[in-house]
Amino acid sequence: MSQFEERLKIISEQHEAHLTKKNEKLFSQNGLYNKYKNPVLTREHAPIHWRYDLNPETNPYFMERIGINATLNSGAIKWNGKYLVCVRVEGNDRKSFFAIAESPNGIDNFRFWERPITLPETDNPDTNVYDMRLTQHDDGWIYGVFCTERKDPGAPAGDTSSAVAAAGIARTKDLINWERLPDLISTTGQQRNVVLHPHLVKEKYAFYTRPQDGFIDTGKGGGIGFGLSETIENAEVKEEIIMDPKQYHTIYEVKNGLGPAPIKTDKGWLHLAHGVRNTAAGLRYTLYIFMSDLDEPWKITHKPHGHFIAPYGDERVGDVSNVVFSNGWIADEDGKVFIYYASSDTRMHVATTTIAQLINYCEHTPEDKLRTYGSVETINELIDKNRGFMD
Repeated sequence: MSQFEERLKIISEQHEAHLTKKNEKLFSQNGLYNKYKNPVLTREHAPIHWRYDLNPETNPYFMERIGINATLNSGAIKWNGKYLVCVRVEGNDRKSFFAIAESPNGIDNFRFWERPITLPETDNPDTNVYDMRLTQHDDGWIYGVFCTERKDPGAPAGDTSSAVAAAGIARTKDLINWERLPDLISTTGQQRNVVLHPHLVKEKYAFYTRPQDGFIDTGKGGGIGFGLSETIENAEVKEEIIMDPKQYHTIYEVKNGLGPAPIKTDKGWLHLAHGVRNTAAGLRYTLYIFMSDLDEPWKITHKPHGHFIAPYGDERVGDVSNVVFSNGWIADEDGKVFIYYASSDTRMHVATTTIAQLINYCEHTPEDKLRTYGSVETINELIDKNRGFMD
């Protein structure tokens, strides 16, 4: 057997074993959700024909030609009975692209479709795109809203790092063929975490935004915003309401942004968001949950204190450590919810819960009183409440 044949056989067998590995639900200590033993997507999931030249004449040593560095920050949708994630795949060249991976059960056996998404460019080509939120809208389209990054045209000579961010918009009917629309126009600075609401509000397209002064720092901006656009074909938000501002000494002290499109329930809209705070070890990203009014989704009705999911254990280690981030979840018809989140910008995980659990969590978990005294007061209130139930 030639070196080409031997390596192809071994790598193919290892790849198939990796894809078909059964996942294991872990016991939930907090009762809010169940995590799973294995990540659902890693760079090893990338198809062999994306990475290797399969021609023995040009690749006799069966070397990898196109390296994949990470699979992260994925949108999600239930489609034709399958669980699909729109994955941000990052190559060894640092460029990110989108690709669809499909699972029969939402927790394992994810396989990428044959090709990544060919996303059309605008007249101002993107240098990089990432973190697509998928929204199945009332108008019949599936929309993908994502961050588009370009070099800052105002950067001084020799500056090869400064960038500008905007919200790119594309739509599809089959998740294969995509139409690119003009980027969202915002009057409040750069935009990185933008989500399209699934229904019209006041007969207009509604966006959750995150205005910021710079590419990384929010500056005087920040917080989760809400605004309306007359059209989606030339989307423009002229006025934004900050519905969830960043707040001193919280998990969202530095910045925050909405994750996936919210889930509609009888009690209100369920929202999953990320919050960022600074530490001596750098920025720490966690996830939190809140609910908003059904008719006025920019008005928050319940907001539990602190984080919902945080990076612990192996999830803390990766390309950008101490980070969890989510921009995709799926609510099944039976009320089960699949939360897809990335750890440390490296790999994708899933956590499962239910609509009922999330509503109960929002309605009965105390809010942040923003001071140490208030936190202790909240604990004492629970202790007093529990006295009649303690042995």
